[in-house]
Amino acid sequence: MKNLTVPFAVIVAVLASTLFLPSSARAQTAAATYKAKCAGCHGADGKAGTAPGKALGAHDFGSAEVTKESDADLITTVTAGKNKMPAYGKSLKEAEIKDLVAYVRELGKQK
Repeated sequence: MKNLTVPFAVIVAVLASTLFLPSSARAQTAAATYKAKCAGCHGADGKAGTAPGKALGAHDFGSAEVTKESDADLITTVTAGKNKMPAYGKSLKEAEIKDLVAYVRELGKQK
């Protein structure tokens, strides 16, 4: 029984460290994820002005179409993909996707 306690404690510590990161650290992680997975099409500013973004019909995060979507809708889109956007549910954790959606919301607020 002791053998199960140590690995469980390690798992809990790792999960707690990722779930309870300070918001600035989570924002930095979301920004890095966005840069790696999203910026190629949606652009660094989220306005979808890149050549691939224009060709694929990527959305500007400040557009009425995106701003009217709920966070749950955007989480589903990131997780399962939509139209030509790939699914990231297998490569990103649920918390990473939620943080990414929060980051996208911030980009959408920028003029």
